[in-house]
Amino acid sequence: MTTQQATTLPDPHTRAGLTAAYRAVRAHTEALVASLSGEDQCIQSMPDASPAKWHRAHTTWFFETFVAARFIPGWRAVDDRFGFLFNSYYEAMGERHPRPFRGLITRPSAEEVTAYRQAVDAAIIAWIGEAPEEGARLLELGLHHEQQHQELLQTDILHAFAQNPLLPCSRPGWQEPAYAPGPTGTVSLPGGIAAIGHRDTEGAFCFDSETPWHRVWMTPCRLATRLVRNAEFAAFMTDGGYRQATLWMADGWDQMRSEGWEAPLHWRRPGNEGAWRQVTPGGLQDIDPDAPVRHVSWYEADAYARWAGARLPTEAELEVAHALDGADALSELTGHVWQWTNSAYLAYPGFRAAPGAVGEYNGKFMINQMVLRGGSMATPDGHTRPSYRNFFHPSKRWQFTGIRLAFDG
Repeated sequence: MTTQQATTLPDPHTRAGLTAAYRAVRAHTEALVASLSGEDQCIQSMPDASPAKWHRAHTTWFFETFVAARFIPGWRAVDDRFGFLFNSYYEAMGERHPRPFRGLITRPSAEEVTAYRQAVDAAIIAWIGEAPEEGARLLELGLHHEQQHQELLQTDILHAFAQNPLLPCSRPGWQEPAYAPGPTGTVSLPGGIAAIGHRDTEGAFCFDSETPWHRVWMTPCRLATRLVRNAEFAAFMTDGGYRQATLWMADGWDQMRSEGWEAPLHWRRPGNEGAWRQVTPGGLQDIDPDAPVRHVSWYEADAYARWAGARLPTEAELEVAHALDGADALSELTGHVWQWTNSAYLAYPGFRAAPGAVGEYNGKFMINQMVLRGGSMATPDGHTRPSYRNFFHPSKRWQFTGIRLAFDG
C-alpha cells in the first residue's frame, strides 16, 4: 500500500500546479480501485464503511457541487439524482440517501460512476485556468477531501474483504511497511508554554479544525520513540488485558464485552488454536511480532497504556515532538498507523466554522470523538502535516490506528 501512494502534490498555488494536482489526485483514486470488480465496488460491510463506488462518486459530487455548479457558467448537473445519492452529511445541500444503506445503490454502475468522474474532470480541468481565488481554494479543499476518501476507500474495502471467507487481497502485492529497528527508548519534552495549530506563513493548506494557532501549557513528559509492537500487545492479551476491568474505561469495557473483543480487529486464530494471523491488504498473513500493532480502538489503546504503566500522549505533545530532529527524533510518526491521543476532538480557542455548507466539514463533529495524529500506511503522501487532526469515535477499529506511549515526568 505504501509503495502505491500518490506522490506529493504539485504546488497548487499556480493554475498549472493546481491542474497537475487535480489530475494526480483523481488518477490515484482510480488506481486504488483498478483491481476491484464492479461487485467489489458495491459492497458495504458495516454502517461506518462505504462502497468504493460511493467514494468515487461522492468525491466527484463534491467537486461538482462546490466548484462546478458555483463557478462554471451555465453548468448543468450531470445527473439530477446524484445529489441525493452521493451527498454525505451536508444538511444545507438537501436530503440524502441514508449512510447505512449505501451498499444498496447498485445503480448507477461502476462504469457510470467512471463516466461521471470523467465528465466533471473534463469541465474542471478546462476551467482551472480561469478560476478565481475563491474557486481555487475550494478546489484545493476538494483535493484534500478526496485524499481523505482515498484512505477510507482502502480501509473500507479491507474490512469488506475480511468478511469474505476467501479473504481476498484488497491490494495485491502488499507488504508490511518497513519499521524502525532496535529497542524502544523515550524522548523528553520539557514543560511550559508551547504553540500548536496551523500557523499560515506561506499560504499552506490546512483544514479549519487546525486553526487558530494558539498556545497551550504542557507538563514535562517522555514519549516512546517507537510505536507499540504486535508482540507487546500480544503480551497484554496473554496477561488477561481483555479480562481486567480495572484497565478499561466503563464505556470501553461494555463495548468490548458486547462485541466480544479479544484481539485487535482483523486478527484471526483458526479454530481458536495456534498462532494469531492477521487479515492485511495482502490477504491473510502471519503476524510480524516486531511490526506496529494496528486496528485497535481508543479504548484498547488506553487500556494497554494503563497496563504498561503509561498513558496516551496528548495531541499537543505529539505536535511539539513532531518538530524534534536528530537524536531526539521520534520514529514512525507517519507511514504505519494513526496514533490515538488522550485529547478530545474539540474546537481550538477562537475557532470559527466557515459560512455556508462548507462550514459543516469539521465543526459539527467536534463532540464525542478523540484526536489521532501522524498518518498511516494508507495516507497519501503529502496529505498530512504536524498540525493535522484526524478524529474518530473511541470505539472504532477499522482504520489503521495504533499506539504510542507517553510517560509523566
